[in-house]
Amino acid sequence: MADTLERTETHRLIASDKVEGTAVYNPQNEKLGTITSVMIEKRSGKSEYAVLEFGGLFGLGSDHYPIPWEMLTYDTDKGGYVVNLTKEQVEGAPRYAREEAPEYTDDYGRTIYGYYGLSYPML
Repeated sequence: MADTLERTETHRLIASDKVEGTAVYNPQNEKLGTITSVMIEKRSGKSEYAVLEFGGLFGLGSDHYPIPWEMLTYDTDKGGYVVNLTKEQVEGAPRYAREEAPEYTDDYGRTIYGYYGLSYPML
């Protein structure tokens, strides 16, 4: 077991399969949901979005909300990520149904980043 941990997580790095399913909280310690996937820019290798599963009950009726990766901070005490958003802000954010994943175009990216008041990265 220790050998597996050493390969998939260090003090600075974590394997993508360990990120998926990780809880996301707001600063008020409310659980907003869990990360279902990480969207990575192909050329730079930089994580661009964490896709948050939010809403519904036991995963039924929940939607997926791409959140710019730079908004997340890992909290070792919580064993999850913290994002400075309220549940209401997440509810109003760009989202899609689990079975209707969008095409992550630059226009879509600008919509997501714009919602959060961030500049879309030009690579």
